[in-house]
Amino acid sequence: MIRACLKYREVGIVYDGCREDPVKERADMKKKIIALFICCAAVAGIGIFTGCGGSDRSDKTDRADTAADLMADISANQVQADADLKGPGRTAVTDFAVRLLQNMPSEDNTLLSPLSILCALGMTQNGAGGETLEQMEQTLGMPCEELDAYLYQYLHALPKSDRYKLCTANSIWLRADEGLFVEPAFLQTNADQYGADIYEDPFDDGSVKRINGWVKEHTDDMIDGIISEIPADAVMYLVNALAFDAEWESIYNEDQVRADVFTKEDGTQQSVDLMYSEEFGFLRDTHASGFLKYYADEEYAFAALLPDEGTDVAEYAASLTGERLQAILQDVQDQTVFAAIPKFTCTYSVDLSDILQAMGMEDAFDPERADFSGIGSYAEDRIYIDKVAHKTFMAVDERGTRAGAVTAVEMAARGAVMEGETVYLDRPFVYMLLDCEAKVPVFIGVVRDVEQ
Repeated sequence: MIRACLKYREVGIVYDGCREDPVKERADMKKKIIALFICCAAVAGIGIFTGCGGSDRSDKTDRADTAADLMADISANQVQADADLKGPGRTAVTDFAVRLLQNMPSEDNTLLSPLSILCALGMTQNGAGGETLEQMEQTLGMPCEELDAYLYQYLHALPKSDRYKLCTANSIWLRADEGLFVEPAFLQTNADQYGADIYEDPFDDGSVKRINGWVKEHTDDMIDGIISEIPADAVMYLVNALAFDAEWESIYNEDQVRADVFTKEDGTQQSVDLMYSEEFGFLRDTHASGFLKYYADEEYAFAALLPDEGTDVAEYAASLTGERLQAILQDVQDQTVFAAIPKFTCTYSVDLSDILQAMGMEDAFDPERADFSGIGSYAEDRIYIDKVAHKTFMAVDERGTRAGAVTAVEMAARGAVMEGETVYLDRPFVYMLLDCEAKVPVFIGVVRDVEQ
């Protein structure tokens, strides 16, 4: 049991306040780096699943047998969210997506899931304070509480049917370690706002299977997992899963798919299958034109913007703002568009650490300045973000679209760095016992091999 003496009530999780001194007999831990991973997996495929109900799996039993479900008999608190989904929050989310895109390397295909990244960093932000919190709020585009409320309302308002669905699920996995203290408010907020399941797990050989099984279950088998091993010093995982799976409103017929040529920016050509159709949602910008192709019931759509001839796609993307893109997407013209979409798949991975720092989240990555005291503690170590990894996948074909994404916020804990020299006796050394009055060695020796 983690040293927070978990107790429960019908509306959520509270702590009894019987935490022991986490520093006692742990002075040697101050210089040890403790990896603390917050991993957010997001997956999109053909439909939304709230609860991501996958097929019946034995890993549910495995998890129940070994990982204690701390939310098994309780529910999160009810949230009164009054976010305006068509208000400033929408533009802020779009602006965050545009700024992310503009900071991506421009040499290859790029595919991001801003919603996945926002959910991941939104949960992380609930444990931030001081300048760290201010920088995260500025980078993500809105105050922490407003982002929580917006995401809560947005995700709960998503439409679904037999032909399209989007599911979201969240979980927090805690190492069963008495040295770990997690702030109750941090868990409660993520349980309330993100509906997070909370598990206490031994982080043993079976934990990878259990966590990856949860991911697979809540992404309808589209992602097998997000971790390959659990380091000995990992103490927490926060996992967000998203899955999208939708059919086109009008599925392409065989005669609408024809072999054609795709010309790359360097002029080289490649053979592709293009899917031709007539659409009725025209998009126009100063230096680009595009269209919407709707999925079933027109609840979701595929949107494309093609820069004008002679306009570089990277330059065009760099010219966008969230407000401008929102205006383009709002001004859909009811005009016939003769459209063609290539059948394609795309996989993409990127470390967002440097990008997010360039966007303003500097302190969060600095072990000297980061303030994540709201998450908790491990001995006296300071928690900070060490890495934000993002991976995505998308497949577009005659029937619809499947897409997946994984966002992992890896956090570490490190004690405050003190001024002075560092001497680790981790190689052969000379030693003495001194007479402190005369300052002469009573014993002197050399250690070349440590015998214990």
